[in-house]
Amino acid sequence: MISRILNIPLQYKKSFFLFGPRGTGKTHWLKKNLPNCVYIDLLDAEIYGTLLANPHRIVNFIPKDYSDWIILDEVQRVPELLNEVHRLIENHQHCFVLTGSSSRKLRKKGVNLLAGRALVYHMHPLIFQEMGGDFNFEHILRYGLLPAILFEPSPAAYLKAYVATYLREEVMLEGLTRNLSVFTRFLEIASFSQGQVLNMSTIAREVGTSQKNVSNYFDILEDLLIAHRLPVFDKRAQRQTIAHPKFYYFDVGVYQTLRPRGFLDTQSEIDGAALETLFLQSLRAVNDYYELDYQLFYWRTTSGFEVDFVIYGQRGFFAFEIKRAHSVNSYNAKGLRAFQQDYPQATLYLLYGGDKEYFFEEVHVMPIVTMLEKLPKILGSSHEKSISDSPT
Repeated sequence: MISRILNIPLQYKKSFFLFGPRGTGKTHWLKKNLPNCVYIDLLDAEIYGTLLANPHRIVNFIPKDYSDWIILDEVQRVPELLNEVHRLIENHQHCFVLTGSSSRKLRKKGVNLLAGRALVYHMHPLIFQEMGGDFNFEHILRYGLLPAILFEPSPAAYLKAYVATYLREEVMLEGLTRNLSVFTRFLEIASFSQGQVLNMSTIAREVGTSQKNVSNYFDILEDLLIAHRLPVFDKRAQRQTIAHPKFYYFDVGVYQTLRPRGFLDTQSEIDGAALETLFLQSLRAVNDYYELDYQLFYWRTTSGFEVDFVIYGQRGFFAFEIKRAHSVNSYNAKGLRAFQQDYPQATLYLLYGGDKEYFFEEVHVMPIVTMLEKLPKILGSSHEKSISDSPT
């Protein structure tokens, strides 16, 4: 039984955006919670053409004296509609839900984003807390947490179609790049950088295009909400840190689908990045759904010390190192110990693929599945150490 944690106070009739990648369940959630509303689907070719030609025609879809919710699905396809939405909110007190799987056109065209008139929420792939007894760790590590995966007889085929759909509908039809074949190759090459510090010149050379194009391609991935770049943690840094961000596709199944496999590829190498991806996507969802307001980073020094994830906010300060292995030793915590020397306020976790929970001095060793289950409580509970002296 799937029960989504996303909590939007619909009773207050406050217009809002709901952003999230395709396939994360935005439309299903809205139709379940707002079953009798006006629904305007911009993926419908006829509706899209009508409103693209004249955004003012949106009034023709709204009954006279209507006072309930109006869903405008995939609003980024006709960003000029936001000006009409603004007018209808101001003059007629209509309540809108504006869903989007891309922010690129909305931002690029500088369209009025209804500042102060519409809240912003995000829908993510599933997390442990939403799945009940359906959480199969090995299956999820391979196929990810898009909701449809749970019901697909062939999850691999679904993911291949999902990636192709993004290429066709979001990239090609929206004209985000002129050379789809080069962009397709870029998607594969980028998968080798999953969980790695980005090296634009190397990626550009392997793709066969310019660094400027590669930089633009990474911007496209983030705008389409299918990738995330993680900045380095350098607050009050005592050591010189790496300047470039790390890269992750938003879902472990999407990463596994895009990642080419060859004779020289080891499964452990692929699964290591997959495990980091699973943790990060869960972390981002928990942070949004529970309104924890953490900032997410990684930490790596020029001398070679590294921590996979640093979580920093008013509620706490955490450092996480992740290993796929079924057993770990104190050597695996060397990055965490180096981080602790610079930031003694942080709580340290070493997550791994085993099933025992124990400690290496102040490093809390925990099975990754246990952490995914306890993540909201751990991040939401009061930090036992004061963070008043934490770096700012």
